Amino acid sequence: MGPWGSFLTICIILPLSPYTRHKDYLFQKRLALRFPLDSFRFDFRGNHESGGQWIQSGVAQDVQDLVTVVAYLRNTYGYEIDMVVGHSRGSVVGMHWLCTSEEGQRVRAMINVSGRYRMHRIYDSAKAYKEEWDTKGYYEWKVTVARQPVVQRIYPHDLEVFSRWNTAIVWDSFPAHIDVLTVHGLADKTVPPYDAVIYARAFGSRTPGTHNLHLIEEADHNFTNRQDEVVECILEWWDALNQGRLKTGIWMAGVRGKL
Repeated sequence: MGPWGSFLTICIILPLSPYTRHKDYLFQKRLALRFPLDSFRFDFRGNHESGGQWIQSGVAQDVQDLVTVVAYLRNTYGYEIDMVVGHSRGSVVGMHWLCTSEEGQRVRAMINVSGRYRMHRIYDSAKAYKEEWDTKGYYEWKVTVARQPVVQRIYPHDLEVFSRWNTAIVWDSFPAHIDVLTVHGLADKTVPPYDAVIYARAFGSRTPGTHNLHLIEEADHNFTNRQDEVVECILEWWDALNQGRLKTGIWMAGVRGKL
């Protein structure tokens, strides 16, 4: 048992958006402040406060970072992981870890926010890179991280490796007992909302684990001005899980929405 409790929620964060990429961006810190379990947020290598080199194709490195963090929390504090929360690329990493790790077999819940399934759709944004690829051999991706300007390089090979990442692993290897909530904005221009439907198909046929899909109208990839809504949804879903009320389907089924 850890010094502050027996379970820890890990929120894993690494979005693909061109705005921010750090552990306190968007809804993650707000969720941690209100969540009833201890939580741990961290930056993947090459992001914000973590050293190393960030690369577009480094999903496997992100998974290894998560493995390292879980081992540290277990060995240092005696924590077990109860839930994983991921946004965008963080969701992809979290789901892969759950499929491939021993510790993942003991997790109860996964929150998949804006997770990408069709990795090859990363090429949808590649047209913006072509001119610099042709002249420099790489594209300079200028982003703001924690209010500081950062320039990253994206090479053609990065997108090729990224596009081949195997998200289909969830169909056969995702633990059958884990309850999953998928949240996606219908105005997401970075990861198409249909990817959420694919995940619903992959997770919805499992037992005893459940899957709920929550689509937010007019919400973009980063849930601009809608982040509190994401937090409320996760907290309500978590309460339903602990009360044994979850059933696979659309989240809030039977509740009339706004017209």
